[in-house]
Amino acid sequence: DEIGDALTLAPDRVNEIMRVAMEPISLETPVGDKDSAQLQDFIHAQGTSADDVAENLIRREQLDTVLATLTEREQEVVRMRYGLDDGSPRTLEEVGTFFQVTRERVRQIELRAIKKLRRLGSLDDIENLIPTAATEDDPDDDLETDK
Repeated sequence: DEIGDALTLAPDRVNEIMRVAMEPISLETPVGDKDSAQLQDFIHAQGTSADDVAENLIRREQLDTVLATLTEREQEVVRMRYGLDDGSPRTLEEVGTFFQVTRERVRQIELRAIKKLRRLGSLDDIENLIPTAATEDDPDDDLETDK
């Protein structure tokens, strides 16, 4: 009753809010506009500060905004190649298998996306948002022919 009076809410509404607040929340609950991020993605370990969690959420939203300038397929290729959703960068071969295209086609799509991001001045933004982005050479990049 005191809480309801302080917030000018009916007692039934206060009880409903308190009941909802006490319900467990799944770690698989989607976060943000896209379903690719889940609550568990932002809870790394004990001792993770609220600031770190908030920073990760902001970084994720900024990354989504930058990638939104690309086509759907370009976004997916970039996300898979650099492991943006799950931290596991994929090879040209793996991405090609997923999309049922050749490694060369994946390379072309990735190159087109990177050129778009450069032209829009967004590439630096992405590199700043992903300090651990895969910058290592892909063994597939050295191959000139598809199998």
